[in-house]
Amino acid sequence: MADKKPGANGNGEHFTGHGSDWRPADLSASDARAATAWVEQKIDRRSMLTNKDRVKDVRDLMWQLEKDGEIVVHRVTDEHKPITVKTLYGWDKRIPTTRLWHHKSCGQCGNIPGYPTSLLWLMNQIGTEYIDETDQTSCTAWNYHGSGIGNLESLSAVFLRNFHQAYVAAKAEGLPEGYYYPLVHCGTSFGNYKEVRGYLLRSAALREKVTAILGKLGRLVDGKLLIPEEVVHYSEWLHVMRNDIRDRQEIDCGDIRATIHPACHVYKMVPEDAIYDDDILEGNRLAVSTGIMETLGAQVIDYSTWYDCCGFGFRHIISEREFTRSFAIDRKIRVAVEEAKADVMIGHDTGCITTLDKNQWISKATGKGVELPILADCQFAALVCGAHPYKIVQSHWHASPTERLMEQLGIDWQAKKAEFEAYLKDVEAGKQENLYDPRRMITSGPGFKPHSGGA
Repeated sequence: MADKKPGANGNGEHFTGHGSDWRPADLSASDARAATAWVEQKIDRRSMLTNKDRVKDVRDLMWQLEKDGEIVVHRVTDEHKPITVKTLYGWDKRIPTTRLWHHKSCGQCGNIPGYPTSLLWLMNQIGTEYIDETDQTSCTAWNYHGSGIGNLESLSAVFLRNFHQAYVAAKAEGLPEGYYYPLVHCGTSFGNYKEVRGYLLRSAALREKVTAILGKLGRLVDGKLLIPEEVVHYSEWLHVMRNDIRDRQEIDCGDIRATIHPACHVYKMVPEDAIYDDDILEGNRLAVSTGIMETLGAQVIDYSTWYDCCGFGFRHIISEREFTRSFAIDRKIRVAVEEAKADVMIGHDTGCITTLDKNQWISKATGKGVELPILADCQFAALVCGAHPYKIVQSHWHASPTERLMEQLGIDWQAKKAEFEAYLKDVEAGKQENLYDPRRMITSGPGFKPHSGGA
């Protein structure tokens, strides 16, 4: 319930949204400046490693638990054609590039549908083998971080249930278990799953509780929990496939000034698993998104608040939404426009794209309106590789204007919009097009129909 305080508005009430225990800091301007000055420090790879204990690689514990017969590990095999990258501490991480099981994002499918369609379109262009079935649940991490209602047992059970489905999905096509490897679309799911995996590997008590739950669901392998060798985000796939994507590029984007918003859940949460590359920003910052943009030829422009959260933050998007909006505008969008002279901001997480894209209208309330196109890295990549800006990239779902960006890229958006409107009439008439064979979306239950598995 919102906390009411006298004298804060014309009605004598102030709604903080954080409960009765919340009190304003009432800092002076100089104290407030000092309290937030840390975000403007240069925070790079070296500073992240300085004066910090070197954490242990949980995969070492994972291999030992498997050796002891306590768990089964879903491996990245040679058939997944993995590409090895380096993480923050120089550890190897193997990114599968084919035979992928798409772990979709509730927020992308509901708010930014051009996000997953752009990714599937790119995979179709490259010839990546994948399955995009319906037998998946939300990761429930938004509930956990936003409300605190969730718990580790439920988060762990959902994580392992979804990854078990990835492990067995190919059986519907007469293929072996482990044929497909999960690829996580959402940064929130990605960070949550990595954190939960660490808890599971370190806690025998948690494993015992979750084993009982999954046993009831029929989601064990030989009576044991199935743990993934790697938790892989789609942006990591995009990163290791960036040269293949460049080979299919049709539009020159050398004049585009791009700023990158790295997602907190992708590289601040379980940071030892994040990808760093010595050839990208001298290895000092997260490699994903920047790598694909530089490979496509765009100018990646630095800006002082690159390290800041987008403003989403889970809790305050629910309880103090105006903080989210003002933070997104004044700490991210306005800085990128005025300081970096950006033409676009690129991200790689559902909540970030939604927050930065959907809240720009609020800047007009102060008479200082600011606008900047916000796209996911896969959307931009698909766009410059010739994907339709409305049928595939679905820019019409975005609140931030993308027309100026398309004009800079030499795309006749008015003609493309007319094509899209004609296409919608065809869809209404029952002339359906699919990126993906819909028969393969259902792999079990009463709706399942056996098929050959061909695309």
